[in-house]
Amino acid sequence: MESIYQQQLGPEFQKLHPRIQERLAFASGHQRAFIGEGTMERVWHGPFYTQPFLRVGLLRNIMFPDAGQNIPFRIENYAYVDPLGRETVTWIRRFQFPKHTRCFDATMIRSQQRNRIVDYLGTHQHLAVDIDLAVTARGGLQLRSGEQRFYEGLLNFRFPMLFSGLAEVEEWYDDEAGCYRIQVEVSNKIFGKLFGYHGSFQPRWETVAPTAIPEYALPRRHERRE
Repeated sequence: MESIYQQQLGPEFQKLHPRIQERLAFASGHQRAFIGEGTMERVWHGPFYTQPFLRVGLLRNIMFPDAGQNIPFRIENYAYVDPLGRETVTWIRRFQFPKHTRCFDATMIRSQQRNRIVDYLGTHQHLAVDIDLAVTARGGLQLRSGEQRFYEGLLNFRFPMLFSGLAEVEEWYDDEAGCYRIQVEVSNKIFGKLFGYHGSFQPRWETVAPTAIPEYALPRRHERRE
């Protein structure tokens, strides 16, 4: 059973570092989860006028207005088939700041209709983002966000990029340090850099049946529109 990332990348998947391949090659039928724990060396946000973007994100676990260094970090990836029959992978990220935990959550599917990965940001799958994948020179996976669509009830519109952020992410494996590394940057064409973080984490695998995935790791609603 191929994962959504194997399906999307095709032969390019084999160019990924072996540890990145291992990380991304699991699907619902494998009944296991990837858990990563480590430290974000730096979590940052843009100038004061970018704060409204980030504070809105707090409501749905999409970005946040905090910053700091050496922030404990945890990521959880579970694979399951959603109620609409789509192979889905969760991206549950937790940042442990001194006074509170911040969340940055998403669920990804491979849309045959759009022929790309679609990333539903936050807890309610209101915001669907097209994701382009590429393999970097060091065997990492690069993700770049594209068109964004907002869905809520009868509402259905393309989200104006003037009011949104474009994300660029790279995750790779550092052989010398023996860890996974990640770098994330979200920016806006008008307002500049909004949010980002970089750091490292160590992995472990757990056996988890799809029916045993923690409730907090699942979206509160599933959006049919891609």
